Amino acid sequence: MSRLMRACLVAVAMLLPTASGAAEIKLMCPAPMRTSVVELVAQFEKATQHKVNIVHIPSRFIVERVTASESVDAVLLTANAADGLIKAGKLARRADYAKSSIGVAVKSGQPRPDVSTADAFRRTMLAAKSFARNEGAESGIHVLHVFEKLGIADAMKAKTKVMPVNTGYVAQLVASGEVEIAAQQMPELHAVAGVDPTPLPDELQLIIPFVVGVSAAPQDAKATEELVAFFTGPAAGAVLKSKGLNPP
Repeated sequence: MSRLMRACLVAVAMLLPTASGAAEIKLMCPAPMRTSVVELVAQFEKATQHKVNIVHIPSRFIVERVTASESVDAVLLTANAADGLIKAGKLARRADYAKSSIGVAVKSGQPRPDVSTADAFRRTMLAAKSFARNEGAESGIHVLHVFEKLGIADAMKAKTKVMPVNTGYVAQLVASGEVEIAAQQMPELHAVAGVDPTPLPDELQLIIPFVVGVSAAPQDAKATEELVAFFTGPAAGAVLKSKGLNPP
């Protein structure tokens, strides 16, 4: 290799960004936060040299794996779940991320259901030919409580299709025509193409605060804090709203 060529290669190498400041961050994320987190991670990776490895699993599995001391840098969880892990010494702290709510969805093009009041919701549910909810997750449990409160639990049982946790979004059953109406967290309804989501009325609503939990022993504390700052900064607000969430 000539001296001139070697000098050119050295000059080019000096212009390339160094990877010395890059870190790999392991982040665990449940289904309701999936779409917002994926978009924010893409923006974060573009703005920094860091790489974020997202583990998509249900919240209860996140709690189990973190409790068992699996290595992780940050987690997305409900505030209550994160507080339990902080108390157990598995997380160092948490930062507010977003507020999620419960809603129902019908196939796009169909008249939006009247769920403007508790009584309207009751009439709409009784008139529906088929309904779907998830099993075991917070939204599914809440909807069952609402049905009991409104005195329609037995009437809804025969026409309800239940989707086990971690098998997909309930609104997929609406999009495919398997059921007429479905209930789940609003960001999960927004994640499905071909459906129109509507939130429950205030008197039947459940607001679920989600937070970013910081591991008690992150692999790279500085990079993890950069991720948390990005997730909770001003740029995150527009993404959260577009995904059916509200800023904290």
